[in-house]
Amino acid sequence: MSYRLNISLALGMAVMASGPLNAQVAASPSAAPQGVVMQRALSLDLAKTIAEASLSECRSKGFHIAVAVVDRAGQTIVLLRDEQAAPHLAELARRKAYTARIFRISTVDFQKRTATEPTMAAQRNIADVIALGGGMPLVVGTETIGGVGSAGSTPDMDDACAKAGAAKMAELLK
Repeated sequence: MSYRLNISLALGMAVMASGPLNAQVAASPSAAPQGVVMQRALSLDLAKTIAEASLSECRSKGFHIAVAVVDRAGQTIVLLRDEQAAPHLAELARRKAYTARIFRISTVDFQKRTATEPTMAAQRNIADVIALGGGMPLVVGTETIGGVGSAGSTPDMDDACAKAGAAKMAELLK
């Protein structure tokens, strides 16, 4: 019984001791820990629209590509592969989208940065990261909420196709 009493007293004292601290935190909203984080997220419909815009851009130039759209966590939402695109292009598109999202820059810029700055070169060794053009971050305001990647055409065209998807999102969110 005395063991339970000691624990109860210890808990009670801890609660009383933390009372003024909790009052101070409550009085200062900026010091209070945030309980819920509100974030923008890509909807499936918007991700499909982005992917279709990228695919359409490359098809209009005669290329058979794969395109991927990832969410803010780098997880694939949509993956489209033209019926005449090589199977490995789906993985390349996903990795380009992931790289653009994670580093919040185009994969062309990532490729340049990691090639010219020796301290940044090790970033190329992170799993699923790829230093090839064709990936664009998807940005709303100052928040990067996803990425789009295109693979299967020329390096410049892959980049243009990914940009077309990102531009379509920007157009729809005006």
